[in-house]
Amino acid sequence: MQNYNLIQKTLHYLCFNFSIINKGLYEIEKLFFLKKNFLNNTQNQKHVFITGLPRSGTTCVLNYIFNNGEFASLKYKNMPFLFSLNINSKVYHQKDFDPIIRAHNDRISFNLNSPEAFDEVFFNSFNSHELKYEIINYISLILKFYDKNTYLSKNNKNYQRINFLKSIFPNAKFIIPFRHPLQHSISLLNQQNNFTKLQNDEKFILNYMNFLGHNEFGLNHKPWFKPELYFNINDINYWLEQWIKFYDFIYLKHKDDTNYCKFICYEKLDSSLYLTRLNNFLQIDNKTLTKFDVSSKKKIEKYDNDLLLTAIELYEKLNNVA
Repeated sequence: MQNYNLIQKTLHYLCFNFSIINKGLYEIEKLFFLKKNFLNNTQNQKHVFITGLPRSGTTCVLNYIFNNGEFASLKYKNMPFLFSLNINSKVYHQKDFDPIIRAHNDRISFNLNSPEAFDEVFFNSFNSHELKYEIINYISLILKFYDKNTYLSKNNKNYQRINFLKSIFPNAKFIIPFRHPLQHSISLLNQQNNFTKLQNDEKFILNYMNFLGHNEFGLNHKPWFKPELYFNINDINYWLEQWIKFYDFIYLKHKDDTNYCKFICYEKLDSSLYLTRLNNFLQIDNKTLTKFDVSSKKKIEKYDNDLLLTAIELYEKLNNVA
């Protein structure tokens, strides 16, 4: 997003500010490219949805599964016309570029063919009743464009939609990464500072993130749960409290759903055996088994020790079901 030229930024602004453009193209897309006999097939496939707090390894897991080659995902090249991939490919062409480090400055690189968390735009465009039908149509169109049978999604807000998505896609699997709470909270706080600076320097980045429904960091940060103890987003304890509320919610709701929900510990992603267990859960043959470059631990001195102890107790519970 930092490297867009004037024409690209103009197209993004149009889509940001006039949702009727994307929704209008979506209706045309369905008219010309959606086949009814494809819908039942889409509904019964083993789609994979990755959801968890950002900075928990969601992107690493997304890239790992995507590199298997069996899945279709939304990519950077699909921006900003996320609702009309098939039409877009015929009229709007972008020149790919060598992989560059993303705005998070976290050693993860991307280019136009990299998968990313873009489908929240679609979820935000329809009410829950409409989504029951439109999400099947939308995923069918993505699968058609990429000539694949299964969809792979990373969306940090889908933690609230697991039951909803499972009711529509009965064979779907859900991956829920988690990370040591103190290290995770440090990373969240660092990204809050990082994106606040980026968005202050360039308003387009703020508009871009708002359009995608990415309010995790920056000037338009929105908490996942209402804070009760700590309210200052520049305080590590604010993020620790959010960590506890988020993972307590998802743990209590899905700890017993082991046949379709798998909790994944970030600190164990450098183990080939651990990745093999993930492959078996997804029933995929990922021959790469690339070990993850797990971030080194960072130190911080001032935090609420009682809050951290509560978080670590929950972290251990998550590991027990992982």
